[in-house]
Amino acid sequence: MSASRQPRVVIIGAGVSGIASAITLQRNGFHDFVILEKGSDVGGVWHWNHYPGLTCDVPSQVYQFGFAPKPDWSHVFAPGPEIQRYLADIVDQFGLRPHLRVDAEVVAAEFTGSGWRVETGAGEAYDADFVIAATGVLHHPAWPDIAGLDEFTGTVVHTARWDDSLPTAGRRIAVIGTGSTGVQVVSALQPKARQITHFVRSPQWVIWAPMQLPQPAFVGAVLDRLPALNRALYQAGMTGAKLFTDVVTRPSWRRRAVQQYARLSLRTQVGDPELRERLTPDYQPLCKRQVLSGSYYRALRAGNAELVTTGIEAITPTGIRTSDGRHHEVDTIVFATGFRAHDYMRPMRLTGRDGISIDEAWAKGPRAYRMTAIPGFPNFFTVLGPNSPTGSIPLHHAAEVTARYIAAWINRWSTGEFDTLEVTEAATDRFGAHVAEALEPTVWNTGCNSWYFTEGGHIDLLPFNRHTMETMLSDPDAEDFHLSTQGA
Repeated sequence: MSASRQPRVVIIGAGVSGIASAITLQRNGFHDFVILEKGSDVGGVWHWNHYPGLTCDVPSQVYQFGFAPKPDWSHVFAPGPEIQRYLADIVDQFGLRPHLRVDAEVVAAEFTGSGWRVETGAGEAYDADFVIAATGVLHHPAWPDIAGLDEFTGTVVHTARWDDSLPTAGRRIAVIGTGSTGVQVVSALQPKARQITHFVRSPQWVIWAPMQLPQPAFVGAVLDRLPALNRALYQAGMTGAKLFTDVVTRPSWRRRAVQQYARLSLRTQVGDPELRERLTPDYQPLCKRQVLSGSYYRALRAGNAELVTTGIEAITPTGIRTSDGRHHEVDTIVFATGFRAHDYMRPMRLTGRDGISIDEAWAKGPRAYRMTAIPGFPNFFTVLGPNSPTGSIPLHHAAEVTARYIAAWINRWSTGEFDTLEVTEAATDRFGAHVAEALEPTVWNTGCNSWYFTEGGHIDLLPFNRHTMETMLSDPDAEDFHLSTQGA
């Protein structure tokens, strides 16, 4: 389309959401945008994470952009470095590098009354008509508060800030934390470690899956020569993802079948009754983000591996002391303790209308209208913001749909329909109430403590299917917003 005026847009973050937003702006004829990325390269979580064994737990044919399917994945479940390269290739393919600023962490963004002023840690400033926060949820590492950590004389590393030069072969390694990261790093380090001890406060259900299964080279060659077949395969994967969404959001025989498979995975892979009992969670399978692995239980059965479920009392200069009085001598401590998933844009100083800060706006926890608009913050949108479908719908697709919704609003701005728009409190409350009601029958609400929960006790997920998400983001509803023009 030919817009009557060109918006200046700042996109914060160059991960999946930021890339989807930039390409969507391009497709709508908007080219005056900049992508500010705090890291040294694109990829978001796939740039920051490169620990041993890093593998996506979503099949490769689904974990990609619908507008840029990759035919030649190396594995059915792609390793992390390959996903980062895919995202970097997309940036190059769509000519985004001239718009990209790396090592440019946003430290402040303030609404000026008519637009936004965005500042980076390097002292650069950008004026914008719109800000799109594509900061994601998995980028602030969570460090547990354990007594004595500063006294440890060995090596300490967080999986989200892995040191590639760190020697692990022949070392006595403690891995603290479970979830996909803990499972993957234990599986990867166990074969060459002198001793590996996995400290697990709460065991996870681990479903067996062929995580290391390669995609045959001839498959990639065929899909490359037949793009229509590649698109059909992507759509087939999306159909499978639709079934998974149904499993986690509604009680049904499908959910019970998947849960039985999780229990069967444990029963068939762990023959020792005592070990199996300690690995059995006290909550329903799927309540937390599901862990997939074809090697974790085997790694734990190895002679150099040990599972410790006793609570950690303190870290000493040479190891870890548990509450039963036992001291575990270790050389290296690996924290696989995840992220502060609900910080979103923070710690940047984000200031909206009338000087309201994001901390004030979110005093009772993160909230946004349809995952993307926040009361008090005009001309500001989030992609994969609060209540996004991080546990049910492929994120690339969710980012694409959200970016199209944002572009639709910017298209209306470009025609002069308004200068600023701000979602109403009432519309945001209605959406929040709708989400809360729909979360009741989901598996996430069956009684477990997961990173899906905010500090206020709310489940920060979207409990709707893909069609509902696409419908709610298909056409901007002006009745839910305050639209104003300069001087009005």
